[in-house]
Amino acid sequence: MGNAPCKTIKSVARKNDHVADIALIGLAVMGQNLILNMNDHGWTVCAYNRTTEKVDKFLNNEAKGTKVVGAHSLQEMVAKLKKPRKVMMLVKAGAAVDSFIQQLVPLLEKGDIIIDGGNSEYQDTQRRCQELATKGLLYVGSGVSGGEEGARYGPSLMPGGHSEAWQHIQPIFQSICARSNDEPCCDWVGEDGSGHYVKMVHNGIEYGDMQLICEAYHLMKTALGMTPDEMSEVFAEWNKGELDSFLIEITANILKFKDEDGEPLVEKIRDAAGQKGTGKWTAISGLDYGTPTTLIAESVFARCLSALKDERMKASKVLEAPAHTKFTGDKEEFIENIRKALYASKIVSYAQGFMLLREAAAKFGWNLNYGGIALMWRGGCIIRSVFLGKIKDAFDQNRDLTNLLLDDFFRAAVGRCQAGWRAVVGKGVELGVPVPALAAALTFYDGYRSSVLPANLIQAQRDYFGAHTYELAASPGTFHHTNWTGTGGNVSATTYDA
Repeated sequence: MGNAPCKTIKSVARKNDHVADIALIGLAVMGQNLILNMNDHGWTVCAYNRTTEKVDKFLNNEAKGTKVVGAHSLQEMVAKLKKPRKVMMLVKAGAAVDSFIQQLVPLLEKGDIIIDGGNSEYQDTQRRCQELATKGLLYVGSGVSGGEEGARYGPSLMPGGHSEAWQHIQPIFQSICARSNDEPCCDWVGEDGSGHYVKMVHNGIEYGDMQLICEAYHLMKTALGMTPDEMSEVFAEWNKGELDSFLIEITANILKFKDEDGEPLVEKIRDAAGQKGTGKWTAISGLDYGTPTTLIAESVFARCLSALKDERMKASKVLEAPAHTKFTGDKEEFIENIRKALYASKIVSYAQGFMLLREAAAKFGWNLNYGGIALMWRGGCIIRSVFLGKIKDAFDQNRDLTNLLLDDFFRAAVGRCQAGWRAVVGKGVELGVPVPALAAALTFYDGYRSSVLPANLIQAQRDYFGAHTYELAASPGTFHHTNWTGTGGNVSATTYDA
């Protein structure tokens, strides 16, 4: 009889053990919504947060009446997981991720899986994959896109890392993700940091898309003097055609939204944009790997310039503007040209993004499915659009496609838009309306289609002042040095590729 209470306690403990299919650490809005999404699809989730009061609050409010269970310690959380244990983190990138990994490692067993769903740098994910492999643990770095609504009802998921983990997380991930034409917007991306790299490039393209839309808005507002309601109607109409996308849709909604006083809210918002760094990482990666992601870089710099609000206010009072700042031609034709410029530039943005993915894949030995990546972005994520279906088609037809601009569909689309695109960029420059992303896209297009660029003069200049050598057009791969002044030596510097 004396042992009876102990048997009862052990029985209860066993009943509570191994009930959860997956654990999720981090109960900010994204984490909560992803948990509720998993619950909706029949998965039992164990919720944990470093501040344990959040666990109780979540269970008693948003998760009330669900199968979600909570834990007040990592030990309790791990004890509630079915094997192989699957622990997903949605916490701030960097030190917080490393801290949780360090705490989890002693609690897990060989074959257990740790998933980082935050916006981690891909180099960190590569390092963590290598470190955890030595401990027998599987690691997944997964891009998660779609914001709060996407997390709740269907995000785009981009998992990469240890491929052995995929069979265990695939049923969960592909049940909760968005779907496009009844196909899941989630598939295995590739090795080590590839999942987070793909998400990084996604965010870089997102920066470009947003900046291009803002430049279209700025041209209509400044050069044409259109009201937010008028612009909302234009964007809503554009969303019915080839520009059909989430960002165009929400732009139309934002422009028509009224504050409590009946005035457009967007016009009251300070024109200084923030950023979390993923666009910058994409631009830096482009520089690191010699890939001209010029439009994405200009989009990052545009945000940096916007942040100089106080300086811009002072400069606006002393720096001279063009003599004419208003458009005086055919308004409807100019609006249509803005649409064409936006569409053509969007094609260039994606072309640059996929160029970067291809370069990274070659560098790290990743076997990326570019059509599959386009499908992952087709629904759920911020850059989702009808347009992405055409990208999938392009890579399905030619897996070795080096640049989207060379695909028949996109080549023809840019051809149709080219005259309007040039007219808009030229008019923006003439009227003093900054169009850095539209202009960068056009400049890239002109550079990419040119069989001859002035880099021959750059090579001569480098050899002249630094003996850096040059190649002759007739014999590429062989480097030469010239004593340009007659007073220099014949010793040349080491050559290298950018």
